[in-house]
Amino acid sequence: MRLDLYLATKFPEYSRSTWAKLIRRGSARLNGAVVSDSSQNVKDSDVVTVDKPDAAVTKLDLPVIFEDDNVVVIDKPAGVLTHSKGALNEEFTVSDFIRGRAAAEAGDNRFGIVHRLDRATSGVIIGAKNTAARKVLQKQFAEHKAKKTYLAVVDISPLGQKTLAKNGAEFTIDLPIGRNPKRPSQFRVDAKGKPATTEVKVVETISTKALLELRPLTGRTHQLRVHLSRVGLPIVGDLIYGTPNETRMMLHAWQLEITIPDGQRKTFKAKVPNEFKQL
Repeated sequence: MRLDLYLATKFPEYSRSTWAKLIRRGSARLNGAVVSDSSQNVKDSDVVTVDKPDAAVTKLDLPVIFEDDNVVVIDKPAGVLTHSKGALNEEFTVSDFIRGRAAAEAGDNRFGIVHRLDRATSGVIIGAKNTAARKVLQKQFAEHKAKKTYLAVVDISPLGQKTLAKNGAEFTIDLPIGRNPKRPSQFRVDAKGKPATTEVKVVETISTKALLELRPLTGRTHQLRVHLSRVGLPIVGDLIYGTPNETRMMLHAWQLEITIPDGQRKTFKAKVPNEFKQL
């Protein structure tokens, strides 16, 4: 039997793909020797020893904007992951932070997460501290009753100049978005994709850059980044859809308006990062 399949059978709490990752990192030994090939065959007479994965490393003290018994609102720094993608979690995430502030409750690696921000995006993110609160918040995001406002610094390309000249200070981008079949981790404007709508307000322009206020009316993955790139206004620092920058991607979740589980309608704000002010 293959080594990764053998370990997944013996320790089903971890998937075969997770064991494959661990084997590649030298966490498995066959008859005392480290094995890095997950396809290595194991015989009945072999002795297999493994180091099981530890919990998330290095805890972070994330800035809290608001907190009660049901929710915690965080000003997520750029570079922090919202949640891990599998059982093997090697860095501290927003989900870990929420779990640490909640009452003891079983949860997966997306505990408390009701919406997400890309790793490179900073700003307001709300998390649920219990199952009942999670359902209340998720329903609002699903029904588009949670109102999000972002800030972005963009480069104005020749196409972007035409976009601004044509539309003025406020306009709407209404273009469907689908996954790029050639690069599954990326998205693109696609006539066969899902409907996606973004409201844009031009706050200020300086030379070849502009500060935009963005209101996504839908919640497609990478929506703001794909939409702005398509109309010639790529986000500064966006390594996939925009123009690389030596600091960070200049996209910030500035405000979130939502009804928290106690019935209050609130607007939470995350302070504008210094990088935006400087640029």
